[in-house]
Amino acid sequence: MITKEAVTFFEDLVANNNTEWMHANKKRYDDFKKDYHAYISSILAEMKPLDSTLDSLEVKNCTFRINRDIRFSKDKSPYKTNIGVWLTQNKNSKNAPGYYIHFEKGNSFIAGGCWCPEPGELKQIRKEIAYFYDDLEAIVSDKKFKSEFGTLSHDEKNTLKKAPKDFEADHPAIEFLKMKSFTASEKIDDKLFLDKNFSKIIAQKLIVLKPMNDFLRRALNTDE
Repeated sequence: MITKEAVTFFEDLVANNNTEWMHANKKRYDDFKKDYHAYISSILAEMKPLDSTLDSLEVKNCTFRINRDIRFSKDKSPYKTNIGVWLTQNKNSKNAPGYYIHFEKGNSFIAGGCWCPEPGELKQIRKEIAYFYDDLEAIVSDKKFKSEFGTLSHDEKNTLKKAPKDFEADHPAIEFLKMKSFTASEKIDDKLFLDKNFSKIIAQKLIVLKPMNDFLRRALNTDE
């Protein structure tokens, strides 16, 4: 669970997103980091028995820096105002299939899959879908998957309007093949993050995404 102190810290940060405030509240930030790491540790404790690919993960592999990259952003606020956790087998790859947990007041959610893979990786995933689309169809048609996540996330910015190169427009999996990201997500009530059983509850939700992650991992580990 997330502590009430961590939530209050972020509420105050939203109203005071500047370096002066952060420096003046360094003790609160240090306390938040301890809570953040304990929060991740509790999630790992629930997820590792369910997905052995996460066994080597440590808390430090799942964290995000609070500082925002503002080099190319119109919003120059220096700090993030959400609490993110990323769990993936490949600790050194930002695009590896995995599980994501996001706390942000009014916009909390869980998600998983592979977001914006590199061109070579995208080609591998599309090839796997083209040859084994029945496997992916079975995953997203599963009752638990549909109940928790509905279907794969469709984002116009990450979806082609036409069939990708080297794939037929009438391919049975064309709607999957048009995607440039392969993720699924579910909105989560902010209150759940304060529940003492949060980690156990959220692990049972996230593990529903394991077959999808396994499919994507298989695609990325298959030689050309």
